[in-house]
Amino acid sequence: MLGILIRLLVTALAALLTAYLLPGVKLQDFTTALVLAIVLGLLNLIVKPILVILTLPVTMVTLGLFLLVINALIVLWASSLVKGFKVDNFWWALLFSVVLSIISSFMMSLGPEDRVD
Repeated sequence: MLGILIRLLVTALAALLTAYLLPGVKLQDFTTALVLAIVLGLLNLIVKPILVILTLPVTMVTLGLFLLVINALIVLWASSLVKGFKVDNFWWALLFSVVLSIISSFMMSLGPEDRVD
């Protein structure tokens, strides 16, 4: 449970930093970033696997690059669900998803490693 909370906080902080860096993305405050992290997590948990299965042929032909389009669509959907989070267009959503992934991966790598003993 603690791991999920840490992941949500890291994603919220990464979303704030990403929105600060990208002029086409607006994020109101940290509370909105937390709500965004929860919504993105739920959309990635529920909707993304369905979209990946439905678009599997296109994803295979594009060697997986179509997954970036799916991520951008999920960000656009989250922007319509979360009040205080706005993405100007598809290209900003695509860039937001890539930068968010990079920043959150970097931030998670700074933490302690998960060990299974």
